[in-house]
Amino acid sequence: MAKTVKGKHPVYLENPQIDKLLAIVMALTGEVSVLRDRLDTIERLLEVKGILSITEIEGYQPDAEVINQREKWRAEYIMRVLRVVQDELQTLSQD
Repeated sequence: MAKTVKGKHPVYLENPQIDKLLAIVMALTGEVSVLRDRLDTIERLLEVKGILSITEIEGYQPDAEVINQREKWRAEYIMRVLRVVQDELQTLSQD
């Protein structure tokens, strides 16, 4: 379940739209950083244990089913990331 913030959002820059964009970028930056560390750990463990090499991981070619699953996940993820923009558009359309 997605967390929602109650109350007024703080504004750090002169333009609240730029603040929202900055919030999106910073949230994504945090997610990418955590994912990068976890992926690095997994790849190192796989290589140390002799399960997979980095070369095998980099050479992997997904089949159509995997590609479709990834595209579905990516579309849902982008919707979550851009939720703040969607919320703003809904608020504007209700006014």
